[in-house]
Amino acid sequence: MTARVLLDLNLPAFQDDLLALEVTQIRLILKTLRKVRALDWAAVYRDPGLKWEQIKGEPGLFTIRLSRACRALVVREGDAMRFVAVHADHDQTYGRK
Repeated sequence: MTARVLLDLNLPAFQDDLLALEVTQIRLILKTLRKVRALDWAAVYRDPGLKWEQIKGEPGLFTIRLSRACRALVVREGDAMRFVAVHADHDQTYGRK
């Protein structure tokens, strides 16, 4: 069995984005984070609800669905998933307007 995913939620930009959201969205995101923490990396890649996707033209930068409305920008560093930013607007996550 491979190691479970470690969550790195310490980047100030991610924390600012998260704390700017409505409480309802934060609760949904926390539910997803609990789910991710219980998974190994193979399960993260397979999970259809998380929709792990690489950002085109940005090697090592990925998006993951945290709720119906929110996606996060993340990088994988060993067993850790480092959260870079969270966006309530999906197009904003991909750099589109």
